[in-house]
Amino acid sequence: MEFVLDALLILALLFILALGVAVLTVLLLFIVDRTQTGDAIRRNYPVIGRFRHLFTNLGEFFRQYFFAMDREEMPFNRAQRDWVAHATRGKGNTIAFGSTRNLGVPGTPIFVNAVFPPLDDQFAATQPMIIGPTAAIPYSAKSIFNISGMSYGAISRPAVEALSRGAAKAGIWLNTGEGGLSPYHLTGSCDIVYQIGTAKYGVRDEHGNLDDAKLRKVAEHPQVCMFELKLAQGAKPGKGGILPGEKVNSEIAEIRGIPEGKDSVSPNRHREIDDFGDLLDMIGHVREVSGKPCGFKTVIGSSDAWEEFFELINKRGPDSAPDFITIDGGEGGTGAAPMPLMDLVGMPLREALLRMVDLRDRHGLKDRIRIIASGKLVNPGDVAMALCAGADFVTSARGFMFSLGCIQALKCNRNTCPTGITTHDPYLQRGLVVEDKFEKVATYASSIIKEVETIAHSVGVAEPRLMRRRHVRIVQEDGTSTPLNKIRPSYNAPPV
Repeated sequence: MEFVLDALLILALLFILALGVAVLTVLLLFIVDRTQTGDAIRRNYPVIGRFRHLFTNLGEFFRQYFFAMDREEMPFNRAQRDWVAHATRGKGNTIAFGSTRNLGVPGTPIFVNAVFPPLDDQFAATQPMIIGPTAAIPYSAKSIFNISGMSYGAISRPAVEALSRGAAKAGIWLNTGEGGLSPYHLTGSCDIVYQIGTAKYGVRDEHGNLDDAKLRKVAEHPQVCMFELKLAQGAKPGKGGILPGEKVNSEIAEIRGIPEGKDSVSPNRHREIDDFGDLLDMIGHVREVSGKPCGFKTVIGSSDAWEEFFELINKRGPDSAPDFITIDGGEGGTGAAPMPLMDLVGMPLREALLRMVDLRDRHGLKDRIRIIASGKLVNPGDVAMALCAGADFVTSARGFMFSLGCIQALKCNRNTCPTGITTHDPYLQRGLVVEDKFEKVATYASSIIKEVETIAHSVGVAEPRLMRRRHVRIVQEDGTSTPLNKIRPSYNAPPV
């Protein structure tokens, strides 16, 4: 009995002590909040005002998991992310009872199924396509769907390794992004597109100019199949790449040729490219020095500005043309960008792609210049729509991030990515197991291609690149749909 009383006394003392600590803590917070001058809510409502900030910070979490419907979230909704997650497992992606998609939303694409589609034995897989026929070493690209630019630095070592090995298994290319070629890009022996950003990381001299000797050394890698000059990207047109200093470790600094621990900010454009003539000169120079095809990536603000570009190509001759043009839409993503550029600048891909394809075709360069579509294309319908519009290839970055396990935590710029994809924190990186994720990368790519081929089969053509604008209808404001070729007729529409 005495022991029980002693125990109760100790518990009572502990409770009083804990209560005293709690009261003292609240009192200190009250004094701090009342006397600080930076936050009006906390000053007017001490202690209680702190809950507003807590709930604001947790808002993304609660919306994602409890409140948002399957097709409500941005930039990607749960239905889109779930499709990728199921596709990475390779166990089928069928659904039951009916679509949850609202087919009456203006802008929704509806593919036109054929009355008498080809029989199963009349359908062919997508054939390889040559890029850069005039280069010393042209590239035979095997896949319509590939990995867009994500640099080592923006994403982690295990993420790059998984993408490299997954790309090799799926037979697709991997774009390095503007951060240069790391050993991890080479791990899987996949085809590589080397992106030359405005800072020319990996192929720059001490002054930031293009170094031909370094360019040749990169081109000697048999895995490097093409070079892409990055003029602009959809998430931040007119602004260079941004890699926060906390992500610039010694290895990344050495690969890029920049100081360790300092923000890596690329120029907003290539200093030596002042006009379209300079652009064609640079493309020709890279192609000649490397022996590999060379094109560029950009964002369209107005197609009118590009009339001069195609006219100049025809004046100089088709050999002066870029081997490909990657069109990124204003809805493109990145790890760090100013909100005004992310939200307000750059034409959406659907419109930009149609305009650039028409410009190319009207100037008779369809067989010379390949068009690559990029920007929020993560599901089969997105890819099929781009091919109908005239793209020769589609690339995706965020789709492959989802295949790696991205949960859209929106922490890419903080080095605190909970899935280990965009962080260089070893503790967080250990969650990304390369041996598991590379299989999911490959399976996701294969699933996309298979589903796009299924759509092509349904609309009545033998393979995806034979889809045309007449094969997709766009829902209008009144709820009816109109064929895309009626909305924007193609300049190159041979019969299928």
